[in-house]
Amino acid sequence: MPVHQKLFAVLALVGAACLPMRALAADYPLKPVTIVVGFSAGGSSDALARIVAEKLAIGLGQPVVVENRAGVASIVGAAYVAKAKPDGYTLLMGASGPNVFNYALYAKLPYAPQDFTPVSLLGTFPLLLLTQANNPARSMQELVAQSKQNPDKANYGASSASFQLVTELFNNKTGARFAHIPYKGSNDAITAVISGDVTMTLVDAGAASAVLQGGRVKALAVTSGERLRELPNVPTMNELGVDLKVSFWSGLLAPAGTPAPIVKRLQEEIVRVMDMPDVKRRFNAMSVIPAASTPEEFAKLIAAETALWRQAAQDNNIKAN
Repeated sequence: MPVHQKLFAVLALVGAACLPMRALAADYPLKPVTIVVGFSAGGSSDALARIVAEKLAIGLGQPVVVENRAGVASIVGAAYVAKAKPDGYTLLMGASGPNVFNYALYAKLPYAPQDFTPVSLLGTFPLLLLTQANNPARSMQELVAQSKQNPDKANYGASSASFQLVTELFNNKTGARFAHIPYKGSNDAITAVISGDVTMTLVDAGAASAVLQGGRVKALAVTSGERLRELPNVPTMNELGVDLKVSFWSGLLAPAGTPAPIVKRLQEEIVRVMDMPDVKRRFNAMSVIPAASTPEEFAKLIAAETALWRQAAQDNNIKAN
C-alpha cells in the first residue's frame, strides 16, 4: 500500500475513534445526571446542591439527582466520584474540605487532585468568629486579650481539621491562646459556645445564622474581604488588623477524563443557573456568595489554596486524626 494511502487509513481510524466521543458530547445528556454530596442530607452543601440541581435539570433537559454519600471528611463521596466513569453523568459537589484541606491534612487519601476535572465554582462563604452572647468581651481584640490573661480557660470548638487549621492560624496571627476542642459538626461546636463549654468557634456563616437571630451567640468578626450584607455591623478581620482572609467554597467537579465539550456544556449551564435572581437570593439567605467560574479559574483556585494550606498545616504541625 502506498505511503499516502496508509496515512489516510490511519487518519480514518483516528477519526472513527473520535466519533463516539463527539456524538456523546453532542447528545449529552441522554439520561439523569447525579451530583454526589459527601455530606449528610440537610447540611449546607446538600442544600446548595439541591438548589443547583433543580435549575440545572431544566437547562439539561434531564433529571439531576442529588445523592448523599457521607463519610469522614467527605472522603467517601469524593473517592466515589474520582473512580466514576468520566461521561458527565456522575459529578461531585466539591468543597474546600475534601478538595483542598484534605490534601493538606491527610498523608494518604483514596483520591488525588488529578482525579478530578473542575467544572465551575458555585459559591464562597466566609467564617464567623462566635462567642457566647453574655461573654464580657465586646470585640475580637478583647476576646484575644481575655485568652492571654486566662489561657487555662480559653478554648475553641472545631468540627473538622480544616476549621482547626484556620483557627490555629488565627491564634498565630493574633497571639491568642485558645486551645482546641474537637466536635463532630459545626452545630455541635456552636452548641458548645452557647453552653459555655468552649470560649469561641470559627464556623461558616450559614450554620450560625439561626443562633445569631436568636441572640444566643454574638459574632465579633468575619473572615471575608468585605462585611456581609446580612451582618453589616460585624467587622472583617482585616479591618481589625488581622491579616486573615478566608472563604471556603463549593463547586462542581467531574471525574478526570470527562470530555471537554461535556465540561463546557455543564459550565455554561452553571453560569446560567448562578445568574438567576432566585438562586442568588437563596444562596445569600445561607450567607453564601454566588460565584460561577471557568474550569481554568476553578483549577487555579484549587491549586493555590492547596499549596497555601499544606504549608500552613506543616508550619502548625496539624494533621487529621
